[in-house]
Amino acid sequence: MNDHLHASLQPTDTDVGRTPGADSPGQSAVGPNPKSLLRAALVGFLALSLLTGVLYPLLVTGIAQVAFPDKAHGSLIYRNGTLVGSRLLGQSFSDPRYFWGRPSATADFPYNATASGGSNLGPTNPALVSEVSRAVRALLAADPANRTVVPVDLVTSSGSGLDPDISPAAAAWQVDRVARARGLDHSTVQALVRRYTSGRSLGVLGRPRVRVLELNLALDALGR
Repeated sequence: MNDHLHASLQPTDTDVGRTPGADSPGQSAVGPNPKSLLRAALVGFLALSLLTGVLYPLLVTGIAQVAFPDKAHGSLIYRNGTLVGSRLLGQSFSDPRYFWGRPSATADFPYNATASGGSNLGPTNPALVSEVSRAVRALLAADPANRTVVPVDLVTSSGSGLDPDISPAAAAWQVDRVARARGLDHSTVQALVRRYTSGRSLGVLGRPRVRVLELNLALDALGR
């Protein structure tokens, strides 16, 4: 029996020169051609580059230009043909006649769109306490008669440092000051705040917000 098993394991004449996967005796398997692999890789690279780097961006840009032209161009705001800002970026206001937005902690200067970011200061950091205290003092200096609690978004910066909006509470806190500085009725300023207050996105996302730049432009349009 052992002799029979040993014999069955010996290569036969038909097995000589045959490799696994070969279709017939004497046929040897040949590996992939390196040039073919290189050509296939290059063609795939060029095709994907064209598809994802050129055609897809052009398609998406074209759809955006047709469906959302204002947003595709940056939600820019013009007055009398002059660019005054974007609905997506906040601006600094320190005149009592205007509504003030959130503080900004971006590098180099406030609301620097090329350096978006927060202060990264923890709640117990003395530097953060100092910044908040300074913002509170500035607000009270512009409106000494206002002794109500200052809304938190008027004294703390956002994570992006670019927020263009404030909460309705932050706007309401400033109504008396703006009305007094411009010689306007309190109700007139309140009506403008309501006009430039946006609700929750899709009715459920986020919170109501006041569009500061547009509100201030509307105040200027009153000529007061």
